[in-house]
Amino acid sequence: MKAASGYGRLVTVFGGSGFVGRYVVRALARRGYRVRVAVRRPDLAGHLQPLGTVGQIMPVQANLRYRDSVDAAVQGADAVVNLVGILSPSGRQTFEAVQAFGARAVAEATKAAGISRLVQMSAIGADANSASVYARTKAAGEKAALSAVPGAVIVRPSIVFGPEDSFFNRFAEMARFSPVLPLIGGGKTLFQPVYVDDVASAIAMAVDGETEEGAVYEIGGPEILSFRDCMETMCEETGQKRVLLPVPFGVAEFGAKLTGWLPGAPLTLDQIELLKTDNVVSNEATAEGRTLAGLDIEPRTLAAVLPTYLYRFTTHGQYDRHKMKTL
Repeated sequence: MKAASGYGRLVTVFGGSGFVGRYVVRALARRGYRVRVAVRRPDLAGHLQPLGTVGQIMPVQANLRYRDSVDAAVQGADAVVNLVGILSPSGRQTFEAVQAFGARAVAEATKAAGISRLVQMSAIGADANSASVYARTKAAGEKAALSAVPGAVIVRPSIVFGPEDSFFNRFAEMARFSPVLPLIGGGKTLFQPVYVDDVASAIAMAVDGETEEGAVYEIGGPEILSFRDCMETMCEETGQKRVLLPVPFGVAEFGAKLTGWLPGAPLTLDQIELLKTDNVVSNEATAEGRTLAGLDIEPRTLAAVLPTYLYRFTTHGQYDRHKMKTL
């Protein structure tokens, strides 16, 4: 890490109060950058300020649907990072509005402000021809970023895990109340889970200018695991013995049609569509060094990180399962 590589320079981070955002803000602050966190609700971003020194991190109001607020948020910045994304639509927060139109607004505002350094967070699986709206709009966001700022760096992570994640936490919470966990499509989909702090380090390096301009980096962890592997690992860590039930895609889609419109639905049709494609780093990215290894970042494993936050799902406390293993 470069402790003060960005000393005094200003970075605007859109979506900096979210799961990945708080780690990106911290990584940038540690490098000496001043960080302007552009969010819809600055009053809910107070948790970020202790991540830096006094006055180093400043939340400001911005909404990607309103271009004036985006223009104001990037004024005077040396670099811009766009982390805004959603897993399922809600009200006016649609995939198109957030991940396509919103990304284009950020990119065009960055160009208009004369800023040449833009980092756009996308996702492995972004594809303009995908049957998934999520994947198509992620691809549209990438295209918009590179069209407006040709030197923009695209960062595509696989499933991101960490204390606030919506993957392992979600299924561990589900296991608290259900003796059965569904394995959509038989649980064969492959993932390359990547620790959120490693993703943040890659993004901070892009802001530092240590990445190739105009390149797409695919960010995955050290292990390729199936959906079933992930569920077994989660159950092992929490001590929850659950039946892992294979569910064909057709059955899952039928269930999603009945419940997918409900707030907090287990899975939507679009998320099921995503599960039909493996979510791992491509051979091309590996060969060309557009990965964590290519950035000299040693990714952390699930085994090293999951125990630090999934302990809250154990039945008898943080140390009970480990104590039983030694008896």
